[in-house]
Amino acid sequence: MSTFLLAAPPLFGHLAPMVAIGARLVQRGHDVELLGGRKYRDLATSRGLRFTPLPRDADFDDDDLDAWLPHRERYSGLAAGRRDILGLFVRPLRAQSAALHDRLRRTGPDAVVAESAFLGALPLVLGRPASARVPVVAVSTTPLALRSVDTAHFGSGLQPGTGRFTRMRNRHIDALLARGPLRPVQEGLDAALTAAAVDRAEAGDGLGSSVSADHPGRPADGGTGWGVNYFDHLLEYDLTLHLSVPGFEYPRRELPDRVRFVGPVPAAGDGRLPSWWGDLDGSRPVVHVTQGTMDNADPTKLLLPTLAALADEDVLVVASTGGRPVTDLLTLARERRMPVPANARLAGFVPYAELLPRVDVVVTNGGYGGVQAALSHGVPLVVAGDGEDKPEVAARVAWSGAGVALRTGRPSPRRVRRAVRTVLTQPRYPAAAARLRDEIAGHGDPLDEVALTLEGLTAGERVLGHR
Repeated sequence: MSTFLLAAPPLFGHLAPMVAIGARLVQRGHDVELLGGRKYRDLATSRGLRFTPLPRDADFDDDDLDAWLPHRERYSGLAAGRRDILGLFVRPLRAQSAALHDRLRRTGPDAVVAESAFLGALPLVLGRPASARVPVVAVSTTPLALRSVDTAHFGSGLQPGTGRFTRMRNRHIDALLARGPLRPVQEGLDAALTAAAVDRAEAGDGLGSSVSADHPGRPADGGTGWGVNYFDHLLEYDLTLHLSVPGFEYPRRELPDRVRFVGPVPAAGDGRLPSWWGDLDGSRPVVHVTQGTMDNADPTKLLLPTLAALADEDVLVVASTGGRPVTDLLTLARERRMPVPANARLAGFVPYAELLPRVDVVVTNGGYGGVQAALSHGVPLVVAGDGEDKPEVAARVAWSGAGVALRTGRPSPRRVRRAVRTVLTQPRYPAAAARLRDEIAGHGDPLDEVALTLEGLTAGERVLGHR
């Protein structure tokens, strides 16, 4: 039996896969602790994990991000992405690092497994060879942000291309963003790592980074004084397990062997079925619309426009609010004079494992987990998302051929209707989604692959290599 310390930021889409991984490790006889948002204590302990809450300086409610980052809705594009990176991921680094070191000192795990956005794990690996510390593995739950000559900079929403012009475009965009809009991200990461290093030096606990606060850093194009570029930070860990398949990620000639594709975590199948479940009888196409679990406070962005768009179509529309009260959606619909049509069925949550086999098209704002859940069942998509990583998810959907990207977070009903009709009537979209479904199925059980990899790592095996 081994002991694993898992860590994740308090965001459902980042934390839920870690709980699933931890639960599989528990089933295989290991001792597992999760360091995460206190809101998710019950989710973790109900699956057999021990739980430690993040400190207040690193914890927030992902249903009320405005309380942590006021006025998020005022920002858009790169400014919104930069603010989210700094506020949701870089700002908590110092407190995350302190909490992680405290658990290491108290419990002495055999390995640390950190979700990729949990930057507080970086001080464990910077400046220390693997032989001098506990193994640290990252789990990537978002599209890969790694820079490459073959891809445009993460956040641009541009698809890869071939030829000299594309490579020149990519280099130009990289340099422009590094010197301009994204420079505060690098500066913020450098400052947070320095603060964490000072904390470790003052604590004198001998854990984590041996790099002092005045470390000059390793040279890195566009990097910080620590030699760590925010978008490449996954390369600092011993191994990164990416929860996707190559067919849904841009090819990169520089992708190192310590980045491994393991496939997406299966959608949860538990949960009560809604009273209208019998209406999903296959008599007409089913369209599922969702704004996910994070950017769902304003249903006028996608939920209500989709209901209006498909009100007169011969389809059944299943709308989920991501856990927010359905009554709130109904009240807002009345206030905005956007009545819920007769062909709509509403729920807070619908178990995806039961729903998706009955769905013909998913309309989504581009949450990575939900998109891959749809693809796991061969369901094509219409993606309308902005902010966070959603433009990158949408671009990958379009690039893979598995759906239509609307390139906006607030599409008109007309655009949604046209896109849904296109996906329903053109065979190439379900065909591409089916190819990805088969690729995902061919990977086998990703939770078992993660567990076997971690077991091999703690047993001293060489487990590097990507598929």
